[in-house]
Amino acid sequence: MKKRVFIVHGWDGHPNTGWFPWLKKELEIIGFDVFIPQLPHTAEPRINNWVPKLKEVVGEADEQTYFIGHSMGCQAIARYLEKLPERVKVGGAVFVAGFFKSLSNLEDEDIVRSVAKEWLEAPLDFSKVKNCLKRSVAIFSDDDHFVPLENKEEFINLGSKIIIEHKQGHFNESLGFKKLPIALDSLIEITKD
Repeated sequence: MKKRVFIVHGWDGHPNTGWFPWLKKELEIIGFDVFIPQLPHTAEPRINNWVPKLKEVVGEADEQTYFIGHSMGCQAIARYLEKLPERVKVGGAVFVAGFFKSLSNLEDEDIVRSVAKEWLEAPLDFSKVKNCLKRSVAIFSDDDHFVPLENKEEFINLGSKIIIEHKQGHFNESLGFKKLPIALDSLIEITKD
C-alpha cells in the first residue's frame, strides 16, 4: 500500500499557493499519494468546520498516513489526531510554523480575535495526539512574526524533533516561498523505518 500524505494549509490558505504545489509534485515523484484538501471558510476558520473536513478527506488513517501542516493547519492535524480511536496510529507529521500557545501581530478585528481565541483556548489532549504519532518534526523560524518560538514547547511535549530555521518568517507565499526543502527532507526522514 502506498504512503499517503495530506498537506494542510493554514488560515486564509489555499492548496495552490506557496510551497504546497511544489511539495506535492516532489513527493509524488518519489512515490507518495499526495492530497491538499481545501478546508472550508479559510477567512474565518473554525475547529468544527476544519477537523470534520480533514476527517472526511483522510478516510481510514493508518501507519501509511502522513501529514504536513502549515500554521493553523498544524492545529487542525493535531485536533484531528486527538479524535482518532486509541488503537489508530499514523506514520507521522511535519508541523511548519505551528502554534498552540500564542500568536502575535494579528489584525485588531473582532473576527480575527474570535478565531485566534478559539484555536488557542479550545482544550486539546496532547497525550492522545502523541499516542497517534509514530514520529513528528516541528519547524520554526526565529523571526516568525505570527508564531513566536515559545510555541515549540508543546511540540517538544508531542515528541517532535524541533528544527529552528534562521530568518524564514512564517514560511508563506507573501515572503516568496515557492519551495520548502526542509519540509520535504523532514517528511522523507520520518517515513524511513
